[in-house]
Amino acid sequence: MDDPRSPAAPGRRAFIKGFGLAAAGAVTLGAGAEAVDAVVGSGNPPSSAMAVPIAGPWRPGSAHVDVVWGVDTAQKLVALTFDDGPMHNWTPMVHDILDAERVKATFFLVGERLVRHARLVHGRMDRHEAGNHTWQHQDLSRLSDERALEQLRRAHNAIGRIVGKEPRLLRPPFGHLGGTTLSAACRFEYDIALWSIKMLEKTYEDDPPALVDYIVGNTGPGTILLAHDTGHHDRLVALRNLVPMIRGLRAKGFEFVTVSELMSASQAPPRPPGDVGLRRAAPPA
Repeated sequence: MDDPRSPAAPGRRAFIKGFGLAAAGAVTLGAGAEAVDAVVGSGNPPSSAMAVPIAGPWRPGSAHVDVVWGVDTAQKLVALTFDDGPMHNWTPMVHDILDAERVKATFFLVGERLVRHARLVHGRMDRHEAGNHTWQHQDLSRLSDERALEQLRRAHNAIGRIVGKEPRLLRPPFGHLGGTTLSAACRFEYDIALWSIKMLEKTYEDDPPALVDYIVGNTGPGTILLAHDTGHHDRLVALRNLVPMIRGLRAKGFEFVTVSELMSASQAPPRPPGDVGLRRAAPPA
């Protein structure tokens, strides 16, 4: 099979243990019609929702993808992430704040926007990680295999060329995990990074201190925080309060790392006596 990333540099596959699901295993537990409807909407799911894109024998190069919402770790590590940029309205402000506070972050970049606004990130991504957020912010779960690969390939190549780092992570737009999302991620040897806590800007638009308290109070070791550096105006409440969030978390002993660094720190905590684990628990009556 041709490398879908061509002409980008060759990929990598480092086995990473994280608090997530392997696509070859537990993700398939949700492959029923109800689970697909919950992800892609009611009614008949599109053919792209199939986890295997063809009828005949098929296996991607790595045959494995991790989906992570956060990681199990005893270390006070947190990953701050930003979606949908770069855009001229807020991306420079976010970088200014992160530079001033000396904070690492992970930016899930939209390839088309990156090409149009490359100057916004030139010289500003050295400490940060760049992830793939597709070429045009399209819902991968509703695309054919060919179109999904094209969305990832174009964004992958643009990130490598402009940022100078090959992306290792995918965050699918809207967090949709339809089968095409998983099969395309496998072809690029990506892991999929979702999030543990989102900023809830609409909820706290008129009460910024409460948003700060919500983020600082609910963040635990291994958390992935979701913010956006473009979009609806209400998202500004989170960006304008990044400094008190950052300082509040640091006051509690947290260190900011990239998502890949967070995943590499994964270490499952010991279970309490008598805890048999979620997978072996009896179903509800």
